[in-house]
Parts: sequence; C-alpha cells; structure tokens
Amino acid sequence: MKILITGGAGFIGSHLTALFLDQGHEVWVIDNLLTSSRKNLDQALGEPRLKFIQADVSLPDSLSEIRNTGFDAVYHLASPASPIQYEKYPLETLKANAFGTYHLLELIRHRPETRFILASTSEVYGDPLVHPQTETYWGNVNPYGPRSCYDEAKRFAEAVSYTYLKKYGADTRIARIFNTYGPNMEKEDGRVISNLIVQALSGSPLTVHGNGEQTRSFCYVTDLVEALAKMAEADIRGEVINLGNPNELSINRIAETIRDLTGSNSEIVHRPLPQDDPQKRKPDIAKAKRLLGWEPKTNLENGLKSTISYFRERFRL
Repeated sequence: MKILITGGAGFIGSHLTALFLDQGHEVWVIDNLLTSSRKNLDQALGEPRLKFIQADVSLPDSLSEIRNTGFDAVYHLASPASPIQYEKYPLETLKANAFGTYHLLELIRHRPETRFILASTSEVYGDPLVHPQTETYWGNVNPYGPRSCYDEAKRFAEAVSYTYLKKYGADTRIARIFNTYGPNMEKEDGRVISNLIVQALSGSPLTVHGNGEQTRSFCYVTDLVEALAKMAEADIRGEVINLGNPNELSINRIAETIRDLTGSNSEIVHRPLPQDDPQKRKPDIAKAKRLLGWEPKTNLENGLKSTISYFRERFRL
C-alpha cells in the first residue's frame, strides 16, 4: 500500500510509520515538527520507501506536492496532543484539526478507494458522566476553557469526517485514542507517565495532581499502532472505535509503580488539579475486539520498563 501519515514524526506517528515500513508499504510523512522530532524517524529516514515532507498540513499549499498522488490510506495524526503542548500552541492545535482535516478530506474527496483514518481522542468525552466510555456517549466537554482548543478541535474534526462520509461518500474511520505511552515520548510533553519517569530518574519529587485517586487507562504504543493499522485494513467504513487499554488505575498507583521500577527515592507530592481535568477515563473496547479483532497485549509493568529504558538512553537520565 501507499500510505500518508500526517504527524508521522510524532510520538504515535513515528511508531505507525515504522510498523508500515516493516510491513513493506510505501509511507509518506508530512510533519511541521512543531511538537515532534526528526530523531523519531532516524532509523527510517534512509529507507527508500519513506518520503518525508516538512510542512504544515493546516495550510492548503502544504499538500501541493501530493495533490496528484493516490494513497490507499491517509492517517491524520498531526496535532499537539498533550496539555502543555496544546496550551502553548492553541491556535495551531485548532488549525491542525480543523483546516488540516478539511484539506485532507478535500484531497481524497474524488478518491473513494482511499481510506481516511482520523486520530481522534478520548478527550471528546471530556470529564465523563458515563463509565467506562462507549462510542455512543456524547461527552461532557467544556467548550470555553484551557482544554477546549484540543477537545473541541477533535470534535470538529470528527464532524467534518462525518460530513464527508455522508455528503461525498468518503471512506472515513475515526479512532478515539485513549492515554498512550512508550518510547519516542518527549521529555517535557506534560503527559503523566513521561513527567513521572523524568522526575523519578532525576531524583525530583513526583508530582501528582489532586488527591491522585483520579484514574486513567494506559495503552502501550506498539499495541495502539497495531490497532491503528487494522483501522485501514478492516471493512469498517464510517465507524468510530475506541482504542486503548481498559486496565484502569489511579494516578497514585501509577506514580508508586514508576518509583519502584526506577529504584527512585523521590517523594510523591500533590499539586492542585488543573481545570477540567477528567476524574475517570476508561475505554470500552468491545467494538475494537469485535470489528478489528484487537485488544492490547502489553501489561503496564513491561511497558513501563521499556519506556524507562528509552528515557534513560535518549535523555541520559
């Protein structure tokens, strides 16, 4: 297959790029490197089946080089994706998900054979009133707050995808991605697991927001990209599917596990809870099991060991 991945130098995108190259496909990556790094593609950049274009997908001219290129699948992952990133780049986040989604769908509008996979997020559920979260839940989202640039941008991207599906017959599929971790995370991206690992390895206090009893469900990145690959392979036109690990743990438990695995003596300290921070987050993945034949395989301890090794080696911690 010939596959386009926007945000392909990012955390998840780089793993998806590597997976498709390993499977023998031709991969085109568009990334403006705003919150990602070419280092994530170091092992792949010499591969003749990889073409890298540094461009901002929210700008229409960024697609001029590929306008006449037919793709079997288009993955739209380009967007700041952690609280620190999208609070630093709120307009870029809005534009990547709004204009970027629109431009890509225009690109494939007359190519009904192309499968478009939108990387949406569990953040469309907001601070959920339904637990665990199923794809039929509409969410509890604040449209006017510090997280709205990301939450509402993704909800808009889903709406655009739905509109192209119904109006033009585009083959759109939506992956609602829950918390994911693993190698190629950035050191200062503000995600829970990267924060705690960096703090533990550097001997700093482990910061936990609120009382730490809020819960998350963390999926190891190689499991997640396996599911994303299946999103293009399966006959699931128009489907919305949760992708994540349903193993739900408190943030306190995560912090304690990371401290134990790193051998750190850092104390755990509590900080005020950020505005609109969800209290619970757990995916219902029955649909992914049924339609994709997928469920995560990596347990948290093994995934954390691999991620800790990555941070030690890449950032010399």
